[in-house]
Amino acid sequence: MSISWIAADWGTSNLRLWAMDASGQPVEHRTSAEGMGGLDPDGFGPALERLAEGWPADAPVIACGMVGSRQGWVEAPYAALPCPPLCPDMARAPGGRPVFVIPGLKQTTPADVMRGEETQIAGYMALNPGWDGVICLPGTHTKWVEVSAGEVVSFRTFMTGELFALLAGNSVLRHSVGDGWDAAAFEEALGATLSRPEDLAARLFRIRADHLLTGTQGAEATARLSGLLIGAELAAARPWWLGREVAVIGAQKIAGAYVTALGLQGVPAVEADAEAMTLKGLAAARTLIGESA
Repeated sequence: MSISWIAADWGTSNLRLWAMDASGQPVEHRTSAEGMGGLDPDGFGPALERLAEGWPADAPVIACGMVGSRQGWVEAPYAALPCPPLCPDMARAPGGRPVFVIPGLKQTTPADVMRGEETQIAGYMALNPGWDGVICLPGTHTKWVEVSAGEVVSFRTFMTGELFALLAGNSVLRHSVGDGWDAAAFEEALGATLSRPEDLAARLFRIRADHLLTGTQGAEATARLSGLLIGAELAAARPWWLGREVAVIGAQKIAGAYVTALGLQGVPAVEADAEAMTLKGLAAARTLIGESA
């Protein structure tokens, strides 16, 4: 096994490492629960070395994610739009091993920030040179990103994923949602809030009422909750996707829901895997900083 460098996706909850060869291909993958949220400033270096045990001690690390936040290992200040997704001025973490942290992106008007998604965008652009359009990155905080001439021009964030988690886990709806998926219920709920987003709050409670009165199953309730929230998001994000080239980058389940939702509106979105785009973006960052890493 020939390890040239280490790719790191260091989020709030988890640390993911890939040992990479000189061609930018992963040769081994490791994961730990030592995310940014559970570490103090002196804990990042040891957490990295624990997970990278047995890999070359001098292999440089290219990292993205919340590790570069103000509460992370070293702050990688946001790059201002419009700009390419990857900034060559990366932050250098303290310690003996060279660790380079990719900056996030910021938009001043309207105020918005991203950290981690810029690497996935860079990965998609590396695989699709010259591509112009809108990239949707669904997740806890879904991003709609306008890309043109190799730069991120603007973006908008929706807290759709976090709202789903809060409602499913901490609201009265926790008694109704369950495992499984009902495609027809998702499509019906999606259309309801796409056409009338102002009805969202009432339709959310109807999930609970239907469960109590008609015995709605958990799979149907879950799909309806997802459909209502994504429908409201798509209604607000209509200028981003209507008549545009759209790519969706995310984990298979959630990305598939967005691709389905957009397809129902006549938008044939392209789906790309989040992990693959992250690795491709980290490889592009490794090339960008060249011999300094």
